[in-house]
Amino acid sequence: MAEQLTGMLKNRSLPGCRSQLSRRPRIEQAQRRLRVCPRLERGSALIETLVAAGILIIVVAGLLPVFMLATQTTYAQGDVATRVTEYAQDKMEQLLSLNKDNIISDGFNDATTDTTVFPAAVNALDGTTSCTGTAPNICGLGGASSGTTGCGTGGGSFAPGTTVGSIPPAAPVTYFVDYLDTNGNLLTSSTGAYYTRQWQIALDSTSCLKTITVVASSIAAGVKGGAVSMKLVAVKAANL
Repeated sequence: MAEQLTGMLKNRSLPGCRSQLSRRPRIEQAQRRLRVCPRLERGSALIETLVAAGILIIVVAGLLPVFMLATQTTYAQGDVATRVTEYAQDKMEQLLSLNKDNIISDGFNDATTDTTVFPAAVNALDGTTSCTGTAPNICGLGGASSGTTGCGTGGGSFAPGTTVGSIPPAAPVTYFVDYLDTNGNLLTSSTGAYYTRQWQIALDSTSCLKTITVVASSIAAGVKGGAVSMKLVAVKAANL
């Protein structure tokens, strides 16, 4: 039996042995490849990382302007818009309460209180401003009609159906415009201003109602999309 097996092995005639013997070189070759491949692939992970990082940078660079625009818009519509609204309200309240500031006027007929300074100055009392109550030095709410009819009894030069002051885009009118810095502090001129406020007083044909319009705006520089503004309108009746 031993001699028969030896002969079959020599002749590779043992059933199943031929296929196994013929497979052995291929297995050894695959094993050699497995040992060689890791050496060939060294550094490929770093290259793939660099390629992925490059693609990410390109995508982010393309989206960066969108993020910048969103940030600037949020700033303009958030902080700046809130500030101009607050500043417009402050000026409107100051104008509506002139009868409390100027003890020689009922407020409605006030033409001598300079509200562009703080505290408001009344020329007739302290002489610190050039407000005289007559054009072109009308202050306050513009005074009253010089006529004898209607509700106006202040003896001013503010005729029925006319206006004093201005609102954007009209040019600012002296005593009807003031300027604020970035923190909302009142300035004496437009130098260094970040916010501006303009207001206009309109007297109706009966001299009984005055329409007060206040527009507070940011200076366009530094605000994406131009200036942010707020417009407020209020009506004041005579003797109120």
